[in-house]
Amino acid sequence: MRRRTVGRTAVVAGLVALTALATGCGIRTTSVPVDAGAAPSRVPCSMTQEGTTGSAVQGLPVRVFLVCGSQLEAVDRRSLPEEKAGGDPVRTASGLLSQLMAEPSESEQRAGFTTAVRGPLVVNGGYKGDPAGTLRLSRQPEDLAPTALSQLVCTFAASSAGAGEQTVLLGGPGAYAPKRYRCTTELRERPESTPPTAPTTP
Repeated sequence: MRRRTVGRTAVVAGLVALTALATGCGIRTTSVPVDAGAAPSRVPCSMTQEGTTGSAVQGLPVRVFLVCGSQLEAVDRRSLPEEKAGGDPVRTASGLLSQLMAEPSESEQRAGFTTAVRGPLVVNGGYKGDPAGTLRLSRQPEDLAPTALSQLVCTFAASSAGAGEQTVLLGGPGAYAPKRYRCTTELRERPESTPPTAPTTP
């Protein structure tokens, strides 16, 4: 009699355990959304040390906008002194363009930074009759990839090559009039969009 009681007790305990386990599994498989945070593959878009490219490890500090996480992020670098000598806007823009076309450094790549600016591409001063401060690219700005143009606009606009108020006057090699492109928060968040323009004054 005692042996049967022990056996029944064991069976009941086993059924209770199985029921609890099944119930627990049922709870775990409900469709309640769970915020697990960012995906493990998300890039940090930050560096523990200054990212430099090539031999430009000494010189004056410059800031360029690179692509990271589908947005534009500012990266501080150091350019060769002659790239900004005399405060000439064209030489400043030329130095910044070289930085944008250069392959990101190892530390920048580890942090997730890339660049959409590709050569051949050069920048010169404006034509006769252009507004003061105009920069002319060797390719029409509208012919560049939207993200590349956004990088150029934000990088130039944030430097002494800009036209003030986060804008830059850019034109191409043709007879088309330059446009005043504006670097906005929205553009930095969506660099694949067309950079906004502002009225150009002579």
